[in-house]
Amino acid sequence: MLFSPVEIQETVSMFMSQKLDVRCITMGISLLDCADSDIKKSCDKVYDKIMKKAGNLVKVGQDIEKEFGVPIINKRISVTPIALVAAASGADSYVAYCKTLDKAAKSLGVNFLGGFSALVQKGITPADRILMESIPEALAETDFVCSSVNVGSTKSGINMDAVKIMGEVIKKTAEASKDKEVNSCAKLVVFCNAPEDNPFMAGAFHGPGEGDAVINVGVSGPGVILAAAREYKGKPINELADGIKKMAFKITRVGQLVGSEAAKRLGVNFGILDLSLAPTPEVGDSVARILEEIGLEGCGAPGTTAALAMLTDMVKKGGVMASTNVGGLSGAFIPVSEDEGMINAVKQGAICLEKLEAMTTVCSVGLDMIAIPGDTPATTISGIMADEFAIGMVNNKTTAVRLIPAPGKKAGDWVEFGGLLGGCPVMNVSAFSCADFINRGGKIPAPIHSFRN
Repeated sequence: MLFSPVEIQETVSMFMSQKLDVRCITMGISLLDCADSDIKKSCDKVYDKIMKKAGNLVKVGQDIEKEFGVPIINKRISVTPIALVAAASGADSYVAYCKTLDKAAKSLGVNFLGGFSALVQKGITPADRILMESIPEALAETDFVCSSVNVGSTKSGINMDAVKIMGEVIKKTAEASKDKEVNSCAKLVVFCNAPEDNPFMAGAFHGPGEGDAVINVGVSGPGVILAAAREYKGKPINELADGIKKMAFKITRVGQLVGSEAAKRLGVNFGILDLSLAPTPEVGDSVARILEEIGLEGCGAPGTTAALAMLTDMVKKGGVMASTNVGGLSGAFIPVSEDEGMINAVKQGAICLEKLEAMTTVCSVGLDMIAIPGDTPATTISGIMADEFAIGMVNNKTTAVRLIPAPGKKAGDWVEFGGLLGGCPVMNVSAFSCADFINRGGKIPAPIHSFRN
């Protein structure tokens, strides 16, 4: 891959003044060969394989940072959904697996390890049920492990039994960690159409269709796109869109370089490059501020969904022009607590939960890092998830929910998560009940357009 002097100068400017970074390099590791009827032997196999495959991950990331001058913020690992690995153990709890993953993460010095997961979009096996029931204790007793559960897909419909269970699990997870510094729900995400190669947490897992080990890269540059938007101030929307697409192309080239180099040095395949505008609580690193620069008085104003649709589409188009490895989620994230502009919009009353839901019809993921009152019923949480997953199922896109019930907090109170997780006001949730709907259980059938063969 060759870069011109002009490209190099532009890229240096992106790093120095516009907060461009490689948000993460994530090594995906298959643990399918770690299954064993003895849970201790299985956990030992899991630990040994992760240590063997990812032993140099952090060092390689640091070396690339120094040699290329490219900030790589997080070094992460994703593994095969543990429900698939643990099924053979016959254990009635998978907390031991989560502790093993946490031990490996700490030994290697990675930021997060994802894959304490289950795939239940079509049905729930005994192992899936045990994993879901283990989540509250497992996340409360570990620090670096992230958990995810896929409960729906366009092909399979929505497993409402799983949606009901996960509403209860989220409540129990919040309660189990109420005395901890970080609410464990910040490490738990529920999906519809979960991708098998997503490098971003908390939803990363190494899908069963993946190889033995692979490097996936996540690149983020809200500040760069914000600068591009400022260059086109007052210009027609189509000209602005073209400018954003060109900038996304340049950002993707950086990720392609890092991913290829990391994979070569680690002796594994380069999987995918996820170009996602993933914000942080820092000023100048906000998706909401991009939308405001496009012409909105505040994120959440009329026109927000249209502006976000254009932004997400141009990011994807720029990415696929620059690399044949684009995958994962790729687009724009709108996590409330991790976006300084989004936090401000909530404070000002410019945005509400329902408007965020509307925005998720056109952006990368879904309702992300949203604090809700601690006394919100589990059935209401399940209802919010069902709405979001219906959007994903019908539109054949990934949608996700990372809701954080804040024990003892009510709408308008502030909750702090720390670091990249940020903090945010507790958002208001509808007081009208959906309990009778959720308690029906069963399944929402797949849409008619799912039948493609």
